[in-house]
Amino acid sequence: MMRPMLAPAAALVVWTLVMLVWMAASFGPAVRKVAPTLKRGARASDLDGVIDDRVLWKNHNYEHLLEQPTVFYASVFILAWSGFSKTDVILAWIYVGLRIVHSIWQTTANRQPARAMLFLLSSAFLIPLGLRAFVAVVQVSQ
Repeated sequence: MMRPMLAPAAALVVWTLVMLVWMAASFGPAVRKVAPTLKRGARASDLDGVIDDRVLWKNHNYEHLLEQPTVFYASVFILAWSGFSKTDVILAWIYVGLRIVHSIWQTTANRQPARAMLFLLSSAFLIPLGLRAFVAVVQVSQ
């Protein structure tokens, strides 16, 4: 049964959707206020210094949830299909928990070095998960 390994991935998907809604709820109104002053084709990065940083933090975090977690999703799916251990499931849940804490920190306080430490700590759980996925595939193919 793959469910124990897929559950953390599903949880991170739901969290990412929560962040999408939160980001859109604050980003949309903020952009509409400054829209007349924006050049055509403006990107979110063009809004630095134009709209409130607290609004941009949500946008930045949503983008971050679409970056490094792609390695997490690939690792989880590889392990789900190739075979996983209880350790893999624990690593995955810790990673998800740390990413959620990172999101909350980035979108509210957004202070360094705590944010960097949360990122590095979550990465410390992602790295062995990715390596275990690689080993699982190599073992299956032999």
